Amino acid sequence: MLDNVCKFLAESFSADFATWLLGEPITLTELSPSELSLEPIRADALILLQSDKVVLHLEFQTVPKADIAFRMSDYRLRVYRRFPHKRMRQVVIYLKPSDSELVYKTEFVLENSLHRFEVIRLWEQPTEVFFNSPGLLPFAALSQTEDQARTLEEVAQVIEALNDTRIRNNVAASTAVLAGLVLNKELIKKVLRSDTMRESVIYQDILQEGLAQGLEQGLEQGIEQGIEQKAQEIAIKMINKGIDIETIVDVTGLTIEQVQELQVKTLGNQAE
Repeated sequence: MLDNVCKFLAESFSADFATWLLGEPITLTELSPSELSLEPIRADALILLQSDKVVLHLEFQTVPKADIAFRMSDYRLRVYRRFPHKRMRQVVIYLKPSDSELVYKTEFVLENSLHRFEVIRLWEQPTEVFFNSPGLLPFAALSQTEDQARTLEEVAQVIEALNDTRIRNNVAASTAVLAGLVLNKELIKKVLRSDTMRESVIYQDILQEGLAQGLEQGLEQGIEQGIEQKAQEIAIKMINKGIDIETIVDVTGLTIEQVQELQVKTLGNQAE
């Protein structure tokens, strides 16, 4: 969900990100990874935006990954192959504080090849930067603030003042998701209006993801219950035939306690 939120913000508020990272509010459109190569490309945390002259490559990370430097180099070459005349800005944005040396790594070295990219550690970024644009507000609580709860309250006040209802709803929901990295859910619910968030596309994504997970879990539970029920039916038949408990356990996979319980119920029913 964090990947989806970051991708949504970067693509929906591309001018805000362009102002922050490129220094000018230019219009950027989505660049599909499929345009860069016929081979499948990992794209979970990948965001590619482009204009006529520049490609902005963003990677949002919560946990540092050892292969990130290679990935940045790989995408630079892919973009150059497709758009040799466009300049490219590549930025890895780390969302959560980390002691790993990987969050400071800004280059990929392979024999005589050297590729450099940029890294932004949000917890080192001035908080005021994220109050300049609606699309950056959700990142404010992750910035260099001494009081994350207070910063979230200030963000909520700015969100409430936004005139566009759709933007207000989406920014509120995105803020809630990202704030969950550093603050507890109860505080977030207290600060951000739930009725506002429910109308956002982010909330709908969360809802759909939850439903999908629920269906998957329900299916798994159903299968497990079905297997156990069948095992119990087999065990009851074996009990009726006087087969010893150890054999029943070995055949059905049930525990001794489960078979003994079934044995008591079965013999009790026969006595009645």
